[in-house]
Amino acid sequence: MKKLVVVALLLLCFTALDAQKLIFNEEGTFKIVQFTDVHYVHGNIKSDTALMAINRVLDAEKPDMVIFTGDVVTGRPVKEGWDAVTRPVIDRKIPFAVTFGNHDDEQGMTRLALERLITSYPYNCNYPTGGEPSGVLNNVIPVYGGKSDMEVKGLIYCFDSGAYSTVNDVSGYGWITTEIIEWYKKQSLRFTRQNNFQPLPALAYFHIPLSEYQIAFDDESNKRVGVRKEEECAPKLNPGMFLAMKEMGDVMGTFVGHDHVNNYIVDYYGVALGYGQFTGWRTTYVPEMNGARIVRLKEGKREFDTWIRLLDGRVINNVSFPADLKKEQKKD
Repeated sequence: MKKLVVVALLLLCFTALDAQKLIFNEEGTFKIVQFTDVHYVHGNIKSDTALMAINRVLDAEKPDMVIFTGDVVTGRPVKEGWDAVTRPVIDRKIPFAVTFGNHDDEQGMTRLALERLITSYPYNCNYPTGGEPSGVLNNVIPVYGGKSDMEVKGLIYCFDSGAYSTVNDVSGYGWITTEIIEWYKKQSLRFTRQNNFQPLPALAYFHIPLSEYQIAFDDESNKRVGVRKEEECAPKLNPGMFLAMKEMGDVMGTFVGHDHVNNYIVDYYGVALGYGQFTGWRTTYVPEMNGARIVRLKEGKREFDTWIRLLDGRVINNVSFPADLKKEQKKD
């Protein structure tokens, strides 16, 4: 019976990916807008500014893909909330993906029920996993070359970073489980083999930051772009996701949310560790201005450009990775 379920999920996966095939454009670029921590509550006037930010960013950036990185709808009615948040994306016919945060399943719908809802939307790129591996919406989404006979030229990983600690005597937030890490390594190896044993350029999106974020930012020899206005709320246990990414060699950058008033990006051993820009508004604590992070991939290159666009139209924190985040060479 379990084998039949796995086969059914794989068929759904292939159908979804074929329907929402992501392709580098004629210029060899692919633009992603990340909305994070929308904290949308349907019918609450305090959420109107979040929807305004989403619409303005989409009109200004015209992305190839949108990714919501958790804590998206945090009040009832849940379905109506998700309908409202995704409508600006769907109306513009933009492919989109979702990863969940620690608050998404606190309003009467389980993660599995939310997974079914999200994957039912048109233009959604996620595929249902049914909790295999642990968590939901653990997906790898290929980006195909625009001038290369549709070969896979890049990867977008979506990981479920959990909600809260599942270990009795450990408090705090959740983490990407060892089961998910093993799944990631298998997916990465599969695509690497298909690419003549060369790791494909990849990005990873999830909600709760890795423990390495704080370590990287605290190292003053690292170049940091953006602000840290609160301590990183990373899990207290480190399951080894960053080490796995380094071993596999594909992930160039990770992008998270969770900590609303942090929006920095920093290089850590050749991997960019970045926050999105808080997208929500007064239903929770907020920075001075909400907005979104944009990433522009470059076909055939292990590099990308990234910046933040704010509600008022300003563009800040322009970075070209890896060039702009390299450590300065010490002079003798």
